[in-house]
Amino acid sequence: MAINGTDLKHLRRCVELAREALDDGDEPFGSLLVDAAGTVLFEDRNRVKGGDQTRHPEFEIARWAAANLIPEERVEATVYTSGEHCPMCSAAHAWVGLGRIVYAASSEQLGGWLAEWGVGPGPVAALPVQAVAPGIPVDGPAAELAEDVRELHRRFNLGS
Repeated sequence: MAINGTDLKHLRRCVELAREALDDGDEPFGSLLVDAAGTVLFEDRNRVKGGDQTRHPEFEIARWAAANLIPEERVEATVYTSGEHCPMCSAAHAWVGLGRIVYAASSEQLGGWLAEWGVGPGPVAALPVQAVAPGIPVDGPAAELAEDVRELHRRFNLGS
């Protein structure tokens, strides 16, 4: 499935949430959970600056969905995110039984940007979602938003 106008609208909100995270001194990631009818059920941004590196918005979505949605609702829902899920979030997404993932920027893009800026990789391999959760439908990256996401990560890693 290709990224459409509705997807881009939700991805733009994810980029706004990522900007909110950055403005609060956190890593710039933001995500939404949208049900089959198009209603945003839950949104969050990165909250790892306090030292808990599991406080990714995609992981919070998985926790929220497990507590608040029945399995049939989960599989019909879509997770939108500013950056492709890390392996931890991909696994949580699959274990909870959520549906499609749509991301603005890929892990490969982020890794390339970090290398360009001389920033080393994180402690966990940046695997694509489908390497961790092969049954999940995934769409991304969204070329229209790549430069916005790149700039947020540049500011986080290199400063203003």
